[in-house]
Amino acid sequence: MSTAVTPGPGTPQSDHPGDTLVSVEGIKVHFPIKRGVILDRTVGHVYAVDGVDLSVRRGETYGLVGESGCGKSTLGRAVLRLTEPTAGRVVFDGTDLSTLKGEELRRMRRRMQMVFQDPMSSLDPRQSVESILVEGLRAHDLDKGREATGKRLRELLSAVGLPSTSLRKYPHEFSGGQRQRIGIARALAVEPDLIIADEPVSALDVSVQAQVVNLLEELQDEFGLTYLVIAHDLAVVRHISDRVGVMYLGGLVEEATSDDLYAEPLHPYTRALLSAIPVPDPVVEDRRERILLTGDLPSPANPPKGCRFHTRCPWKQATRCDTERPELREVLPGHRVACHWAEDIRAGKLRPHEVEAVLVEEDGISPDIPLVGPASVTEALNP
Repeated sequence: MSTAVTPGPGTPQSDHPGDTLVSVEGIKVHFPIKRGVILDRTVGHVYAVDGVDLSVRRGETYGLVGESGCGKSTLGRAVLRLTEPTAGRVVFDGTDLSTLKGEELRRMRRRMQMVFQDPMSSLDPRQSVESILVEGLRAHDLDKGREATGKRLRELLSAVGLPSTSLRKYPHEFSGGQRQRIGIARALAVEPDLIIADEPVSALDVSVQAQVVNLLEELQDEFGLTYLVIAHDLAVVRHISDRVGVMYLGGLVEEATSDDLYAEPLHPYTRALLSAIPVPDPVVEDRRERILLTGDLPSPANPPKGCRFHTRCPWKQATRCDTERPELREVLPGHRVACHWAEDIRAGKLRPHEVEAVLVEEDGISPDIPLVGPASVTEALNP
């Protein structure tokens, strides 16, 4: 049975609470690090997603950005429970998904679909386009007979800009952009309310990227869809998103409307990301501030104490940054930031300084000790 819930004290609040379609509350996804073959034991965890709160309003496009390894794809899969969360909950249209199992969860998934990053590997090469699309309809009892289903399939292909002759073809017979359109058609087939698009255009050429992004916008207007778009291309996110969330090492560090975030980023990490976007004006490009981050992304198996970004932050202070993890709080109306010093940085009271690269090793796991077990049973029994 579906369980209606009310927002808790840590739940991100929407300007119009009744318009919130998806509410993510303190979601965590920790993957165990195993060692051994016979005695398989856990020696640590990868903190892929570590406490994220966000909400997606009905009919909007929420963009999620961050560098590779920050946990944005894992978060998207956890929302749909394709990856089981370690802690926290996802509330979809008033229903706590963590309470659903078996058939109830399967029925709810009709309203939540995903467009995967790689359009080739996400489509079964042994199935025709017709078989791929019909499979979802039959799974959710939407196959209303040969004639009605055939009409529905032709409508789906028309919606994504493909001819009806594509139904008899196989995925390898299409280009990358066409395969991605098939993936979008498959998600649309069951008439969902929410589509999570994981890097929907990253594997495509620039010209094809524009076509797919424009297609997503047209489909949203036509079918009243809600999108959670995961990407690392900031230009794409700015074009398509109403609101944007920035992730770093498993946590959300900033959230604002697209216009506000790009006009005035408040978190040091967001400022560094946006400073890397080239501006097609040589005068502006020469004068604007460039923030070059020192060091590599720390290991998610041993994230830094305090603020996750403090090992690379040009505005790091001697107090709080390396001991206290900042909460995501509202600094400006509708603009949330996870930084202790966001107001001082915005006011110019703090100036950036040089950052010394810090090597962060996995806690308790020496790089000299392999995470695989013994080479053989004999080696295990006779060390």
